[in-house]
Amino acid sequence: MRDYYKILEVPPTATTAEIKRSYHRLARLHHPDLNKQAKDTLIKRLNEAYAVLSDPVKRAAYDAQRADEQQRAAARAAARRQQEQAKREPEMTWVEGMVGFVKELKKGLKDE
Repeated sequence: MRDYYKILEVPPTATTAEIKRSYHRLARLHHPDLNKQAKDTLIKRLNEAYAVLSDPVKRAAYDAQRADEQQRAAARAAARRQQEQAKREPEMTWVEGMVGFVKELKKGLKDE
């Protein structure tokens, strides 16, 4: 999912006027007629981002989708940390295993 706020270089709390001002500044900077080294894909991304963020309905839907994506990313990161923690936990050494085995043998012999 593209981060339209990052593309337009505005914070998620930006007003419609701030979004418009940033869009116009970036469009002038990256327009192929004014900048020979500008890439056509960048201006298309700017237009796409502005189309979504300038429309209140589309922006609300985008913000909801973005929040869901951030929650899923946080859950994935937490699961990854938990897996890494489980990998770091010390495993039983050979000596500890033998001691446990002998204890279980003695316990089994006492029960008989």
